[in-house]
Amino acid sequence: MSDRPGIDRPPRTWLMLGHKVGDNGQILALAEALGWPYEIKHLVYRKTELLTNLLAGPTLKGLVRERSSPLEPPWPELVISAGRRNEPLVRWIQREAGGPGKVRLVHVGRPWARHECFDLIVTTPQYRLPRKPNILHNEAPLHRVTAQRLAQAAEGARRRFGHLPRPHVAVIMGGNAGPYSFDRENGALLAFCASRMARELGGSVLATSSARTPAKAIDAFEAELSVPAFLYRFQRGDPDNPYFEILASADRLIVTCDSMSMLAEAIATGKPVFIFDLARGPGSHRPPLPSHIARRSLLERILDFRLQPIVYRLGMRFGPERLTRDVGIIHRQQVAAGRAVWLGDPWPPPVRPPGPLRDLERAVAAVKRLFDPDYVPPESVPQAGSLGSELIARLFQ
Repeated sequence: MSDRPGIDRPPRTWLMLGHKVGDNGQILALAEALGWPYEIKHLVYRKTELLTNLLAGPTLKGLVRERSSPLEPPWPELVISAGRRNEPLVRWIQREAGGPGKVRLVHVGRPWARHECFDLIVTTPQYRLPRKPNILHNEAPLHRVTAQRLAQAAEGARRRFGHLPRPHVAVIMGGNAGPYSFDRENGALLAFCASRMARELGGSVLATSSARTPAKAIDAFEAELSVPAFLYRFQRGDPDNPYFEILASADRLIVTCDSMSMLAEAIATGKPVFIFDLARGPGSHRPPLPSHIARRSLLERILDFRLQPIVYRLGMRFGPERLTRDVGIIHRQQVAAGRAVWLGDPWPPPVRPPGPLRDLERAVAAVKRLFDPDYVPPESVPQAGSLGSELIARLFQ
């Protein structure tokens, strides 16, 4: 009798979770959609991990082993990871377990190691990876937003936000990233725009920060709110995090442009999505700045200055493509597709949306084919962007 993982039984699966919420969310989304049992490995890295990871190959030298989950037999048959820090660890696991034939490595995002080190890479447009048999090119990051999860959050949303007038304008805040600075000015401008939208609709604002949102931006956002509102300040590990309730209750969503994961999650609800541009200067889609927000002191401008946007632009112009990312590609694709518009532009968009993203389903099929080349995915189940959005609407009628 054969014993083929993925065909006769689920493969023993490890999820490599680190300190980045976005990476962890993508790993969990893929694992949950696969439907196989899995074991979570919580990992803590040394501050020197960049040096050891780049120079040492498959190794655990970048890992704080006493604060991390044990990596020991019985070895997995499938490892799902994301982020540079996990690459040496998963390659070490594969080597210790007997090599590529024993452990399949699935990496989400963009690896720094040679692409051939992984059985499957699930990537997105901003990384501009080449076309190779082991690279799956998706439209947007994987996420955990489904019609079922939103429906489950609907009752809690009614209890938490039922006293606030509808429609609800949700604001999903990211943080500093690449060319984007989420400073006091952008925090105040975001609240001004969200308040104006809610006021014109006769509704209210539901807002949440994230792990990367600077405190000064949240403070400026809160100070500028001028309509009934709920504001959640992110707390790591909070079991009462209302994020899914906000998505379920939202009638419109405003998402800061820095996070591709949050943009994909907002799009998955099937509701109108507005992207708030944090960038300034030529090519920016940022809404006009009201005079009372523009009057910032020189000291405040100095304190808000960040070198990273300058370094990012230099890297995009002169650096190697494999070490840079262009998130604007996803913005342009989703706006062109009609799934989102820039904040300040009217909804609905001038083009008809092509339907919900199917990235997660494609990733699941690609992983299962690692174990069964003849695997054929079942008929697709509608996600929150199609039939799911109608279900959510009925729940709130």
